[in-house]
Amino acid sequence: MTAEGDRPRSRGALARLADVRPGERAPLAWSLLLVFSLLAAYYVIRPIRDEMGVLGGVENLQWLFTATLVAMLVLNPAFSALVRRMPRERFLPAAYLFFAADLVAFAVVLEAAPASLEPWIGRVFFVWTSVFNLFVVSLFWALMVDVFDSEQGKRLFGLLAAGATIGAIAGSSSTASLVGTLGATRLMLASAAMLIVACVCVLAVARGARGIRNDAADRARETPGDEVPIGGSAWAGLSRVARSPYLLAICGYMLLFSITSTLLYFLQAEIVAQQFHDRAARTRFFASVDLMVNVSTLLVQLFLTGRVLHRFGVARTASILPALSVVGFGALALAPTVAVLVGAQLGRRVLNFGLARPTRELLFTVLSREDKYKAKNAIDTVVYRAGDQVGSWSYAALAWAGLGITGIALVALPLSVAWLAVSWWVGRRQENLAALAAEATPAAGSASDRGSTPALGRASAHGADAP
Repeated sequence: MTAEGDRPRSRGALARLADVRPGERAPLAWSLLLVFSLLAAYYVIRPIRDEMGVLGGVENLQWLFTATLVAMLVLNPAFSALVRRMPRERFLPAAYLFFAADLVAFAVVLEAAPASLEPWIGRVFFVWTSVFNLFVVSLFWALMVDVFDSEQGKRLFGLLAAGATIGAIAGSSSTASLVGTLGATRLMLASAAMLIVACVCVLAVARGARGIRNDAADRARETPGDEVPIGGSAWAGLSRVARSPYLLAICGYMLLFSITSTLLYFLQAEIVAQQFHDRAARTRFFASVDLMVNVSTLLVQLFLTGRVLHRFGVARTASILPALSVVGFGALALAPTVAVLVGAQLGRRVLNFGLARPTRELLFTVLSREDKYKAKNAIDTVVYRAGDQVGSWSYAALAWAGLGITGIALVALPLSVAWLAVSWWVGRRQENLAALAAEATPAAGSASDRGSTPALGRASAHGADAP
């Protein structure tokens, strides 16, 4: 009797957070464990990567960003070819296992290599981790925007983002407390183990997704046993972006976000290099900052993200972070202090993970399946790292010209204004495409109630925006 009485309260508490509906609970639970595992795996090694970047010299960071972009350009068509030939139930676990094997290899090499080679191994690890981060997170959200539609995303993506933040807190706090005793190599092995957990979760999510897809086109496309490959060209990721004004606008959003974020990252790296001279102290500092950001972000994701998206919509919510960036860079120009710089960085990261990231993923829910995996991955990896390039080399040029915090903030201020304009346009376009999808079938209203986007609307989203 007590157990039955507890169930309504449990469902009510969950509904207050994310309005989870019948049929969504199992795939959502596996998705939460999946994103927890991925972010824990990344945040265990993120402070190690940042420390290795500082060890190799802050003046060399722009070269590492260049190497990361080159790696993205090489890997993106290879990934698209993998997507073309394999169903998601196979290529997603294959990708995660590949990265897990790489982590084991790095741990072995670091244990055996002489100290003189550590800076070079660190540079390679910095590039690899930067690639790893974008690929594994992009693949997770590609799966989510394929499993859940736009209406479901507004309700559930905030909760998924909270799961990511909890994983990030677990990873960063583990490194902050254990790096002194376990060392970097053992933490790498722990990260690899989390990726193996993620592989199991992918298979469970893919199976559970069939229970929440109710439209006939999806049922015809997915076989009862294994899913069919997505198909298309290996170069479709970039070529489809070039043909769609909507996808190009998302590229503009990503570029401007990445450029301004990189400028702040370089300023932070410079300050840390000046303030901390011990490697473990630098690693603990980066991990502690990550922990503060993630705790604050979790509160936003649990109690604000879903409510803000429902009340203000995609366009207004997407505009919040660039609007804050305008204020932040303006404050830096007026008061170029370390405290203001750190505050701007923390504020940007909290709002990015808490509001901007879930909203940005909603932009892809109105696209075709091929675009969700190929075009999205190209934008999340190649385009994002292209923005890193512009930001890193711009920082180097501005520093060479003698500009300090004030000068860099003045350069970033108009970029943030442009970012705000792009965010508003692309958010409005997403809302229009989602509305068209809902009107594409007479049963749109009932399909939405079931948590399903009509197939005609999803299939025509890319075409409706093509020139």
